[in-house]
Amino acid sequence: MIPARPGSSPAVTVVGIGADGWEGIADASRIVLRNAEVLIGGPRQLELLPGECPGQRVAWPSPLRPAVARLLTTYSGRRIAVLASGDRMFYGIGRALAEELDALHVLPHPSSVSYAAARLGWPLEDVEVVTLVGRPAARLAAALHDGRRLLVLGADATTPGEVATLLRDRGFGPSRMRVLEQPGGHEERVTPEATAEDWCDLPGDPLNVVAVECRRAPDALRLGAVPGLPDDAYEHDGQLTKRHVRAATLATLAPAPGELPWDIGGGSGSIAVEWMRTHPSCRAVTVERDPVRAERITRNAERLGVPGLRVVTGDASATLAELPAPDAVFVGGGLTAPVLLDACWEALPPGGRLVANSVTLESEALLADAYRRHGGELVRLAVAHAVPVGGFTGWRQAMPVTQWAVQKTVNPAPGEDR
Repeated sequence: MIPARPGSSPAVTVVGIGADGWEGIADASRIVLRNAEVLIGGPRQLELLPGECPGQRVAWPSPLRPAVARLLTTYSGRRIAVLASGDRMFYGIGRALAEELDALHVLPHPSSVSYAAARLGWPLEDVEVVTLVGRPAARLAAALHDGRRLLVLGADATTPGEVATLLRDRGFGPSRMRVLEQPGGHEERVTPEATAEDWCDLPGDPLNVVAVECRRAPDALRLGAVPGLPDDAYEHDGQLTKRHVRAATLATLAPAPGELPWDIGGGSGSIAVEWMRTHPSCRAVTVERDPVRAERITRNAERLGVPGLRVVTGDASATLAELPAPDAVFVGGGLTAPVLLDACWEALPPGGRLVANSVTLESEALLADAYRRHGGELVRLAVAHAVPVGGFTGWRQAMPVTQWAVQKTVNPAPGEDR
């Protein structure tokens, strides 16, 4: 129960219902549904209710999210029960209602994920859940790691085929798949196991969960769970923060769940992409003036499992004011005048981090000046690779990178611009 504050409207009750319908609902939930004056839910859920639930039945419109506040206002003061499948505080309508209401009562039902784990004998704490309901299939790519088990919440009957296609395309064709249809219902069915390579995309039930045991093909590029993906993971034209410098840069930026950075001068988008890969709740905005590179960033983001990356095409100085407030800023390109660094600094909230990389003497001078004014840390990153030298092996030095990193202090001392 989310407690009501003084003067708040009567609580709305969310009632979970499964594919087994009315007979699978607990007695406490049945009492709520019988006494509700208004019953809101999807058409499929509403059809599962018997005539002994006399309340006015209201189907959610599409798109659903913008309609939540309007429907709650329309039926304010009446006893409202919201029907939803399974546990609706897990990828469900409960979140949207909790954001709108001061009082919310939730009566959950076992989720399709719980049913799937029970049928497969998979401990839920060892399983990653990815929902594709209202989301692009490309986001599944970020969860692909050899040996991991995934439960994918299907959007409709096409989801299993989309999952198999994505697995093959990302080098995980040997992965084993099963589909659980109508989990918990009278028509529950578990398909025979098959690999993604051999998956036969026959029509199935639209209510499904896809179980995947990830197996990477021997020749597929290995993508780890920490920043510093291989350079070959990216489509690029040379404008790419290289692997070792990228790993050091992201370690300094220190992404945390739910945070959003600006990636200025995106190039190939590697910093923003790997920021978002650190946690499903992370977001990012990258700014790139070259439209060809901007399109390339979008492709890289989709390929690497973060299709939600926002790509802004245009000059950074003209677009920063329109962006959401950042938790951190990375400047990897366009560092030709102090005005850009100053604008990024002003946009940072207290506690925000700024990291800027440079390979030219001119931009290095700008970083040195910023270091003098704001403090922080100024470091030189140098990487050398072993290469053949005749019949021997020697070192080939990459261009050194000067990096300025600083955190905006919450309460700067008098006269301190920090």
